[in-house]
Amino acid sequence: ILNVERARIDKILSNDEIRAMITAIGSGIRDDFDLKSLRYHKIIIMTDADVDGSHISTLIMTFFFRYMRELVENGNIYIAAPPLYLIKKGAKKEYAWTDAERDVILEKFGGGTIQRYKGLGEMNAEQLWDTTMNPEFRIMKRVSIENATEADRVFSMLMGDDVSPRRDFIEKHAVYANIDI
Repeated sequence: ILNVERARIDKILSNDEIRAMITAIGSGIRDDFDLKSLRYHKIIIMTDADVDGSHISTLIMTFFFRYMRELVENGNIYIAAPPLYLIKKGAKKEYAWTDAERDVILEKFGGGTIQRYKGLGEMNAEQLWDTTMNPEFRIMKRVSIENATEADRVFSMLMGDDVSPRRDFIEKHAVYANIDI
């Protein structure tokens, strides 16, 4: 998806992915935004559970924050949390979303085989349903804005042209990220 933080409106509106989202959501953007025209109560961002997926989620959230902020303020935007691992031993199987959860399951099972998901495409339909789509078991995080001024600053820093503050932010916060190396 296009980084809308750095793009002109004509380029944004000519981007196929963005046009598809605007059409699917149905509420328009910016001054033409109308919450009553919203086609869905929940808009779920579902990307791979790796760094690339996090970047794509940030690009999408930047678009929503800049052009459809009311969706965020109204609590309509969610992020799905797919697992990173499937651990199996015999007939037992469990999913893990973090390395720590993986280790606890391995200890509980007394070992086992680990399947590391590099992306949603590595899951079969049943696994995707069980972990990310099924309302009974899925994990979704509602996107909210506690401080609009701070959110504006962070989006500008993360998605803007100035590399130095972005690099400083990444170096300071990388310890909190689950980064594939």
